[in-house]
Amino acid sequence: MKKISLFAASAVFALCSCMGGQNGNVLGSILGAATNANTISNIIFDVIGYNKLSQADLVGNWYYYQPGCAFTTESLLAKAGGHIAATRAKEELAPTYQKLGISAANTYFQFTDNGQFSGKIDGQPLSGTYTFNPNDQSIQLKTLLLNIKGYVNRNAQGISLLFESKKLLSALQTIAAISGNSTLSSVGELTKNYDGIRLGLDLKH
Repeated sequence: MKKISLFAASAVFALCSCMGGQNGNVLGSILGAATNANTISNIIFDVIGYNKLSQADLVGNWYYYQPGCAFTTESLLAKAGGHIAATRAKEELAPTYQKLGISAANTYFQFTDNGQFSGKIDGQPLSGTYTFNPNDQSIQLKTLLLNIKGYVNRNAQGISLLFESKKLLSALQTIAAISGNSTLSSVGELTKNYDGIRLGLDLKH
């Protein structure tokens, strides 16, 4: 973790130097306020595609540990500042996921190197195929009940499996219908507020 934090901090200062001018000063102010090493590294990892993954990086077992999100505007400055919004989204998603029953004990994914995946969300089993595009970091998940496009993002602990807010809601509605859970109104309200952020699951080995 220390190496990751040092790498992140170095990248931040390099970006500030490259941008220069007013934008560089604003970005520097944002990052200057983030004195915690974990916060600095999180700002870097909130940038979609900053540190791209290959399909080989996905192979293995991944277990849920917290809600995931990443800021998606094209501007590097906006992405860095968006860490505040991303953190707020995670905080608001956490109790909703708890109500849905999503936990580290019952939510995980396993990706193989031949395009197969399996796992559980809220204890409900999923299995099917996936297609990963390393260029835009998108992943298409196909099961008997779901056919959904998401995005994979590297984070400080592992990876994030993220979706556009409306697609996340649709996927959760499908899972909830199977499990008989009807506590999705809060997710619906939340997704209205974060059109510019991809939401989902943070996963680690």
